[in-house]
Amino acid sequence: MPISIDTIIARLGGPDATARLTGVGTEAIRKWRQAQAIPSRHWPVIARATGLSLTDLDPASPTSPDPSPLAPSSPVPGGSITGIPMPDARPDGATAALVLADGSILWGKGFGAFTQTPALGEICFSTGMTGYQETLTDPSFAGQIITFTFPHIGNVGTTPEDDEAQRSAALGLVTKEDLTEPANWRATESLDAWLKAQGIPGIAGVDTRSLTLKIRDHGAQTAALYFPQNGQFDLAALLDATRAWPGLEGMDLAKAVTCKAPYTWSESVWEWPKTTRPAPENRRRVVAVDYGAKRNILRCLVAAGCDVTVVPATATADEILALKPAGVFLSNGPGDPAATAEYAVPAIQGVLNAGLPLFGICLGHQLLALALGGRTYKLARGHRGANQPVKDLATGRVEITSQNHGFAVDADSLPADAHVTHVSLFDGSNEGLASDRFPAFSVQYHPEASPGPSDSFYLFERFVALIDAHGSKD
Repeated sequence: MPISIDTIIARLGGPDATARLTGVGTEAIRKWRQAQAIPSRHWPVIARATGLSLTDLDPASPTSPDPSPLAPSSPVPGGSITGIPMPDARPDGATAALVLADGSILWGKGFGAFTQTPALGEICFSTGMTGYQETLTDPSFAGQIITFTFPHIGNVGTTPEDDEAQRSAALGLVTKEDLTEPANWRATESLDAWLKAQGIPGIAGVDTRSLTLKIRDHGAQTAALYFPQNGQFDLAALLDATRAWPGLEGMDLAKAVTCKAPYTWSESVWEWPKTTRPAPENRRRVVAVDYGAKRNILRCLVAAGCDVTVVPATATADEILALKPAGVFLSNGPGDPAATAEYAVPAIQGVLNAGLPLFGICLGHQLLALALGGRTYKLARGHRGANQPVKDLATGRVEITSQNHGFAVDADSLPADAHVTHVSLFDGSNEGLASDRFPAFSVQYHPEASPGPSDSFYLFERFVALIDAHGSKD
């Protein structure tokens, strides 16, 4: 017989320990108690930690009247297993479908590229009001379908200058309204034409508020976005595909988005309308390890006074040190940091042991934590958007930051010779750390802010100052 949710939480060490283990906030734990149900995506980790069986955790038992919204099941005719009415019958005018692993079926109007096979990945949401092209080309979105919470997408069109990578990494996008025609002097083509060229499908007419609340309350899950040219849908096959997809945990995606060979970068940040800011004359040689680097990060490094050489994610410590850098930068990127760590951590530890200043962001932050002996975990819904408040614990200053991550560093797992520097004011999760043993620091958010505010550019300047201070001691 299934045991009570309170008993399970007690076995895990209480609400705070349960939240850390499962990667959710304590508010989610309160809701589990209220509903007397734990979403099925958390069952495996809870079972391993408590020794309970999946039968013990099954919310379908009469003792748990509110079934888990993510429990494996077949769709209920005329709706979804969440109880939210979403018609299985195709509405008039619908040309695309978004099928979620919980059985929900969301119909809409397709745009962008037709799909021969469904775009299959994790559904997430981004709260940014601007910068949809930068978002879609951010390599950190590999393996994900993006729901834009801002309803009007497409109004500024697209331009090659705004690409953050050579190709889009996102699998697809979901919008509330039909794409807006461009009304911007910089636009070279519409978003729809750009998506077709990139091979990316989209679906409009979706209740993105409802979808965002679903992800917020129940966590991210797998989705299939299907926009077939022949207009034929096999909903059962789409649902089976979502439930068969393994998820981002354990998935190394850095190798899929990294550069193939080393290259140099010399372009500084933009100064509109037509030029870029001149790079400082005094420049420090920096190696940037590309786990999925955004171009504006490289621009910010140059603007801060760095002479940048970019190397692939798989570069070894010997290969990095052979370039004789004054400092090393660890970039953003997609996937599970614990999977990428297999080859990244030995390289990072080699750099640390060589005594070189090191700065990491996003995935680079998580990999530095792993290299120092910490742990990472999967967040229930992730942080994505350009309006995320972060507190600097040293100064008390609150920065509004741009973020895109689905994993986080377990602050309690950091060694005694490392300390937390920044925390999220949304959920208290770790947003920065620094080593007391090595000249190394990192942040979870994106200080290059493309798109987003520029509150955090000082971190690039801090990195350069660390390089200069280290050089003066040699």
